[in-house]
Amino acid sequence: MSAGHWDAIVVGGGHNGLTAAAYLARAGRRVLVLEARPRVGGAAVTEEHHPGFRYTVCSYVVSLLRPWVVRDLQLARHGLQLIPLEASFTPHRDGPGLCRWPDPHATREEIRRFSKRDAEVYPEFGQAMGHLARFAKAFIDDQAPAPDSLHPRDLIQLGRLGRRFLALEEHLLDLQMQITTMSAVDFLDRWFESDALKAPMSCSGIIGTMLGVRSPGTAYVLLHHYMGEIDGSSRAWAFARGGNGAVSEAIASSARAHGAEIRTSAPVERIVVQNGRATGVVLAGSGDELTANVVISGMEPRRTFLQLVGEEELPPGLSADLRRYKLRGSSGKVNIALDAFPEFSGRPGIGPHVMGDIAIAPSVDYLSRAYDEAKYGTYSRRPYLNVVFPSLFDPSMAPPGKHVLSAFVQYAPYHLADGPESWPKHREAFGETVLDTLEEYSPGLRDKVLHMQVLSPWDLEQEFGLTEGNIFHGELSLDQLLFQRPAPGWARFRTPVDNLWLAASGAHPGGGVMAAPGALAALSMLEQGAV
Repeated sequence: MSAGHWDAIVVGGGHNGLTAAAYLARAGRRVLVLEARPRVGGAAVTEEHHPGFRYTVCSYVVSLLRPWVVRDLQLARHGLQLIPLEASFTPHRDGPGLCRWPDPHATREEIRRFSKRDAEVYPEFGQAMGHLARFAKAFIDDQAPAPDSLHPRDLIQLGRLGRRFLALEEHLLDLQMQITTMSAVDFLDRWFESDALKAPMSCSGIIGTMLGVRSPGTAYVLLHHYMGEIDGSSRAWAFARGGNGAVSEAIASSARAHGAEIRTSAPVERIVVQNGRATGVVLAGSGDELTANVVISGMEPRRTFLQLVGEEELPPGLSADLRRYKLRGSSGKVNIALDAFPEFSGRPGIGPHVMGDIAIAPSVDYLSRAYDEAKYGTYSRRPYLNVVFPSLFDPSMAPPGKHVLSAFVQYAPYHLADGPESWPKHREAFGETVLDTLEEYSPGLRDKVLHMQVLSPWDLEQEFGLTEGNIFHGELSLDQLLFQRPAPGWARFRTPVDNLWLAASGAHPGGGVMAAPGALAALSMLEQGAV
């Protein structure tokens, strides 16, 4: 049964799907977004799971959201307010730990307690990484290069990128080669001597990857997280007032303002393909068929092609590539409602040191041991935690005097030794491990807990459609980036199924709440007259 025809149907109302819809609607196209869950946002949602406490359930900070998308979609007019994080604090069990501040002088003084040499080198490192980040932005803010294409437009792009390489100073070119091949720790070893500094800095290289801080390739992931930009300030992270659900709601509001229709609680059973061409979708439950000139998937690539489309509609090479595509979810999320603020023993009180992110990463060996356990199919007994207190930035996230703690947890491998389906029986113990870890740095925290939401990678898959619980729709390894994401030959949002496009984190330029895949996909469609 047919129930309407559209210029474009977007499958999945995550932030990328919403972004694609907003750009197409802004261009005058008739767009429908279908989201399986009761609210838009995918993994960028804010929900109340305990009375009066709002959790930014999965993703929880804003760092990579592209400034040009914010401007194009006028997200500030649609309610988006970003509050910069003021510090990056690494507590230690003994002593005040290490805090890095927006003020470079204050940061140098902090580092000087551990190494005078590192204190002097740190600004130079930041400057070099800033240069590399600006160079890399040319890749993430444009289509992936096509090295096998002879089309004039692609040759011009390759020539432009080549000139950018040649324009790099020799030492920056050397750094670029190092950062694409080395581990995060090996790369940082070339700059710093203090373990207390290298440990929290190396964490940016492992987020969302089933790799350790000493694994080759993690230096690039570190650079990926250096490309943040908030209100023109580079390397900045922020909290969205209202949680990351506010990012999704602002994009959805922009899309609706331009005429897009968004339906929630509308899961898609399959993408209809006739004679190699996507013609619409079939809704789960009702069996209604909706037709469109193009279908855009905001879902992870393997789920898009192997489940919603079907392997029989794909070229054999792509099917094989998708089966090799690395997802390997490695992280979980724990959200905690607290009766009072839990002070850190090394730096008590609610001071500027907690008005940012807090990394439980006391040493490189600590992080390496956490990875070693995950390699053999168990969650880390003492994991790396990245903690934010949303209620400090936005009091509406908790009742007066109460607080919310948001903890990203790594490692929590999807593939447990006794299988991913065993996660439900391990979930409570996993949550207790997070509490035990926090208690070591904030004694008495456990007594303040009113409610705890524990999300394993299996839960992220079941509830949010993140296959294997991978928060980036696929690891950010070098073999899965640029013209190889999600597969060689299919990195420009088009797919081998005519009129089917991919606009999600599993497409170029990758994961994080950046909105670039959705925006670039829509702009490519418009440029090519595909919709």
